Amino acid sequence: MAVCPVLSLLGLLLLLITAPTSQGQACPQRCDCVPQSKAVNCQNKRLSSVPNGIPLDTRLLDLSGNTLRWVEHGDLAAYVNLEELDLSENLISVLEPNAFSSLLNLRVLRLRANQLKLVPMGAFSHLANLTTLDLSGNKLVILLDFTFQDLRSLRNLEVGDNDLVYISNKAFLGLVGLRELTIERCNLTSISGQSLSYLRGLVMLRLRYLSIVSLEEQNFRKLGGLRGLEIDHWPFLQYISPHSFQGLNLSWLSITNTNITTVPTGALRSLIHLASLNLSYNPISVLESWALRDLVRLKELHLVGTNLVSVQTYGFGGLQQLRLLNVSNNRLVTLEEGSFHSVNTLETLRVDGNPLSCDCRLLWILQRRKTLNFDGKSPVCAAPVEVQDKALNSFSDSALFDHFTCQRPKIRNRKLQQLTAREGQVVSFFCHAEGEPTPVIFWISPQRRRITTKSTGRIIVLPEGTLEIRYAQITDSGTYICIASNAGGNDTYFATLTVSGLPLDAAVAANRTYYVGDLNDTNLNDTRVFLKFTLDLKTILVSTAMGCITFLGVVLFCFLLLFVWSRGRGQHKNNFSVEYSFRKVDGPTTSGGQGGARKFNMKMI
Repeated sequence: MAVCPVLSLLGLLLLLITAPTSQGQACPQRCDCVPQSKAVNCQNKRLSSVPNGIPLDTRLLDLSGNTLRWVEHGDLAAYVNLEELDLSENLISVLEPNAFSSLLNLRVLRLRANQLKLVPMGAFSHLANLTTLDLSGNKLVILLDFTFQDLRSLRNLEVGDNDLVYISNKAFLGLVGLRELTIERCNLTSISGQSLSYLRGLVMLRLRYLSIVSLEEQNFRKLGGLRGLEIDHWPFLQYISPHSFQGLNLSWLSITNTNITTVPTGALRSLIHLASLNLSYNPISVLESWALRDLVRLKELHLVGTNLVSVQTYGFGGLQQLRLLNVSNNRLVTLEEGSFHSVNTLETLRVDGNPLSCDCRLLWILQRRKTLNFDGKSPVCAAPVEVQDKALNSFSDSALFDHFTCQRPKIRNRKLQQLTAREGQVVSFFCHAEGEPTPVIFWISPQRRRITTKSTGRIIVLPEGTLEIRYAQITDSGTYICIASNAGGNDTYFATLTVSGLPLDAAVAANRTYYVGDLNDTNLNDTRVFLKFTLDLKTILVSTAMGCITFLGVVLFCFLLLFVWSRGRGQHKNNFSVEYSFRKVDGPTTSGGQGGARKFNMKMI
């Protein structure tokens, strides 16, 4: 009888000793547990539901790569200590409201690559400590209002690679702490400025692989805390509004793989704090003068793979603090020192992958080749033949002035051109020049206007340097100056034009031209349009006859109407009476006497 109480006491003691041990070390049969870090790994175990036996003190639970189809509230209610939960790459298509509401300590939730089509309101309720949420790779079509309203501590949100076509205006309401947002590979055709306006604390925004056509001024207007913006792979983007980035204080901006053909100077004007700009892989063939003039704090500029053909003088004008320039893999023949605001600030230069012509225009790079960093990609000469395929940093000091030279332009056929023309005629002045590199030819008009091959209107310069004046005017008379210029110097040539007016008789007999006015004065050229019409005797006679016939027809029609009306008045067909009364001066009118009514009969003629 005394043995039983002893055995009962020993059994109870054994139970007390083994119970916490089994609770701390228990692990589901198919999973791997790490007690030290309180982690349970059930990845790729062909699980169709949350397994039993998971320790209650688990902080990290990985259920990715299984066949879970849903998550109900009771499935995870006991694991209140969970801090990180990975449900990626399952078959979850439905999230029930309050499914995770008991996980008050949860900080990271991954639902990537499932079958979610809709996230209902309340699916993430009570997750006040959640900092990272990954919903990418699902089949979400729309983000509803108040979807994330309880996630006030969320810092990083991934919703890319979905079928999104619309984001509701209040979908991001409540995300006051969000710092990073990535939206990519969706069917969005626009970005709602109102939906983004709730993300006042956003620091990083990445928008990739979207079908948006243009950036309007309302998209980012309330994101005052944004420091980085990435726009990548928008193949239909052609227009960026001048006010698209107004109100932003960006430190770096990346607009790559789009269809913009010029630097969006107007849109960049307000980004005075920008330190890094990437415009790579856009079809920008020419960098125009002062295109980046307002970016006075810019330190890095990337223009890789844009098919850049030329950088105009002061193309980098205004970039006073430029440290790194990458224009690799383009079609640049040269990169002149005159393109920069100052080359003294430049530390790293990438011009590799360009068909560079090694002449005097690149001499400034050679002179700094020992201190300038090429980032391990030294540029190589493509011309002339004697230095072809030779790296720039391999030239000796003595060879610099043997190869890196330029030939001053020389205008050929300097025969004096003094032309006389009538108004309306076409006039051409020839100017051809030789030099190394090939000279650029432009003209100066008598009014001191610069005329180049890019000028449009009535006076233009043809690609070979010929000045063409269409519909010559008396005001075009004067001396024109042809200037051929390259890095080696200039050469000039003068031509004279005298335009006389047409004689008065010729102006009347011929097709007289009348000046209408300027249509385009973009390049300070007179662009005029002329109307031609004929004033001869035959035209005048025909016009007069037609007018007279029309007038006589109208008069005859009126007489016919009066005749018909008069014939329909009854017995007195051609007469009608007019009755009136004389007004007495001293008294009222009476029925008799001379002050009565008088009648007159009138006959229609």
